[in-house]
Amino acid sequence: MRVSGFTLVRHGVQFDYPFIESLRSLLPVVDELVINVGYGNDSTLQTIQALTKNEPGGEKIVVFESEWPLNDPEKKKGGLILSEQTNLALDRCTGDWCIYLQADEVLHEEDTATLRRSFEENHQRNEVEGILFDYVHLYGSFDVVQQTRSAYRREVRAIRRSSEARSVGDAQSFRKPDGSKLKVVRPGVRVFHYGWVRTPEAMKEKTFFMDQLYHGAPKAQDAASGTPHTGDNYLYKRFWGLKRFIGQHPAVMQTRITQKGWFWDLENSPLSWNWKDLKKVVLDSIESFTGYRLFEYRSYEIID
Repeated sequence: MRVSGFTLVRHGVQFDYPFIESLRSLLPVVDELVINVGYGNDSTLQTIQALTKNEPGGEKIVVFESEWPLNDPEKKKGGLILSEQTNLALDRCTGDWCIYLQADEVLHEEDTATLRRSFEENHQRNEVEGILFDYVHLYGSFDVVQQTRSAYRREVRAIRRSSEARSVGDAQSFRKPDGSKLKVVRPGVRVFHYGWVRTPEAMKEKTFFMDQLYHGAPKAQDAASGTPHTGDNYLYKRFWGLKRFIGQHPAVMQTRITQKGWFWDLENSPLSWNWKDLKKVVLDSIESFTGYRLFEYRSYEIID
């Protein structure tokens, strides 16, 4: 049995992605790690190339570059570029199983053995087409976690290559060629998501670019000021579902957390409240008491 890892990154340095930490968390799990690096003008490619030479297991890394069709208006709708670029990396994988992380997602070393065991235990179970991961969403600061139905709690991040599954939409999940959902198991492996932990300045720059992949080119005045399509969404707000994170981060994140020294004061930030949040409060309370999330969208089918 062979396991491939795959990912994509573009301007990872410029937009302050923890992409090196993400790659380091994958290396102990996989037999090869395929990385699609989008052509850019920062040092992302050079940083990854250094990793192949200096990191234990760096010989597993396979790097290739690709052009993102940023001038194609049809591709800049709904984040379609992201799934297309993800599939370019998937197509180069040779493993029986393929595990995917985005550039702001990190595995915890405590789950490595569980994940490898899940691959092995399900390798002969042809009905199992993927593996479901549990998400830990950090928000604003490294010590704040978002636990509410507005943040997806699980997603497929490993697939059996023979299922011919493809990344779809904005690369959030995978579907089979006929559009049907993958049959998956859930071993309890976590993905730590750091997409919303940056300084406000870095968050604004990253959001300005990412918004263009969903909504097209910005208006002239917004382009001049660097204002994202989604307005001030990049500014951290205290809303329902944010809690103090008391767990342990993956070991590969410890240096970054110390060096960044970024802290957002949750308790002393003004509460952002909308009456529509009352529905979340009710549904989240039901989930807290019953363990069941009502009306949850699932792009997968869980099997025993």
